Amino acid sequence: MSWKDFSKLIKFRLTFLVVFSASISFIIAVKANGGNTWGSLYSTTMWINWLKLVAGGFLVTGAANCFNEIIEVDYDRLMKRTMDRPMPAGRMTTGQGLVLGLGMGIAGTYLLGSLNILTGLLSVFSILLYAFAYTPLKRKSPIAVFVGAIPGALPALIGYVAGQPHGRIDQIALILFSIQFIWQFVHFWAIAWVLDDDYKLAGFRLLPSQKRDRTSAVITVIFAVILVPVSLLPTIYGYGGYYVGGVSLICSLIFLYQSVGLLRTLQIPEARKLMFGSFFYLPVVQLMFLFDFIG
Repeated sequence: MSWKDFSKLIKFRLTFLVVFSASISFIIAVKANGGNTWGSLYSTTMWINWLKLVAGGFLVTGAANCFNEIIEVDYDRLMKRTMDRPMPAGRMTTGQGLVLGLGMGIAGTYLLGSLNILTGLLSVFSILLYAFAYTPLKRKSPIAVFVGAIPGALPALIGYVAGQPHGRIDQIALILFSIQFIWQFVHFWAIAWVLDDDYKLAGFRLLPSQKRDRTSAVITVIFAVILVPVSLLPTIYGYGGYYVGGVSLICSLIFLYQSVGLLRTLQIPEARKLMFGSFFYLPVVQLMFLFDFIG
């Protein structure tokens, strides 16, 4: 298999963003355990664990995407953006994809489970929810987006739990999860608006009202509004300073402005602006939380 095919199979760009999110949360957890210094980041053990997280997260996410494409292979053949993936294009059989997906899933879960049991369990839960709940729901109801937002936000939680010596979910972990969870809705509905014509070819129902209309745009704006206070939780609860609060507020207001632009015009170009804005929003907010973290 060529690297190009493998990249399409595991959705490399999506997988990279997932691993990046988990990595930032992991380092935040290390800072939380080491007080307000960076001393623990010089530990060899810490960086070995970070590499386990990156490799394990990459494999687990790749496995989930692989299972997703096995289930949707017939639908992927119908959409322009997916018809050239290796399975719908006939360059890989679903049996080969299943073997590869199982191999990546087992190896990734082993690596993550070696950090602590909860990290391993969360990774298995993420695969199951994404591949076997979210994936079949996409053709049945827009509720799929709500279900998919859970595994979509789990990388932030998994990364933080992986950075804890004994693996635990605390208030910081829930804040990281909440920001990524609410962000998912605006992010995904912007993508669904842009790709709605393609999605309809496969019968996917992903916009809130199942079509590009004012109702879908209003609901997108509502979640962008919710994201404003949620993004300020690190500062509100004293885990972040004014820098992360200020940057998060500015980013959230820009995000909200872009979503209002979609509501105002109901046009694909505005949805595309919102979509690209979402790509920048999450890493900027997460990086600011990391740099301005107050242990």
